[in-house]
Amino acid sequence: MLDKVYNARILELAGNIPRLGRLENPDATAKSYSKLCGSTITVDLNLRDGKVTDYAHELKACALGQASASIMARNVIGSTPEELRDAREALRRMLKENGPPPGGKWADLAVLEPVRDYKARHGSTMLAFDAVVDALGKAEA
Repeated sequence: MLDKVYNARILELAGNIPRLGRLENPDATAKSYSKLCGSTITVDLNLRDGKVTDYAHELKACALGQASASIMARNVIGSTPEELRDAREALRRMLKENGPPPGGKWADLAVLEPVRDYKARHGSTMLAFDAVVDALGKAEA
């Protein structure tokens, strides 16, 4: 049953997370925490000319949170706030409303589709996306 959730691709993403660490002078920082499992993430980002130009994160999360954060880190640079908010919403719909997986550069999120059956894991899976949207709001303020 859990083999479907913790598949080889999720473990590969979780084991190869880019952009770990912190930025020296971020435009915004946000933290997100999953009450249920204790996973945490801190994200730093810089926003210039309507696009993310730099990003780093520190996380302590389960394999699902790590895989999701890995996908974020691979795709965030060059993304607009609107694209990032849309990606977060598409991930949320996929998990909570049986929506289709996101497409385009966020298509790797489809690997997390089996998580929809495990509500207790939704928070850790959403962690990076929630923190990035929070940081965007701070950077734009």
